[in-house]
Amino acid sequence: MSTREKLQQLLDSGQDNALLRFSLGGALFKAGDLPGAIEHLGRAVAMQADYSAAWKLYGRVLAEAGHREDALATWRQGIKVAGRKGDIQAAKEMRVFLRRLEKTPPA
Repeated sequence: MSTREKLQQLLDSGQDNALLRFSLGGALFKAGDLPGAIEHLGRAVAMQADYSAAWKLYGRVLAEAGHREDALATWRQGIKVAGRKGDIQAAKEMRVFLRRLEKTPPA
């Protein structure tokens, strides 16, 4: 059984929290299931609004899926969250991702 399947099994059994959603979203992203990853990462940040790593990955998946404006908004929010938490490295990384995407012309 793959990690993704194990995580889905935990979710199906009634366990539901931001870390599980983040982990499942990351596994789905690695497997190439962008819509599934977007769904679970969106739930992760909704469940725990101060989860810097989830904001960072959520923005990345949105950008990869071609949801440019959503990715920009997600990273902007994530930078605010990381700043409030003192998560300097996550904020710095999201600023880099944000600047790169801002420089990329819309498709």
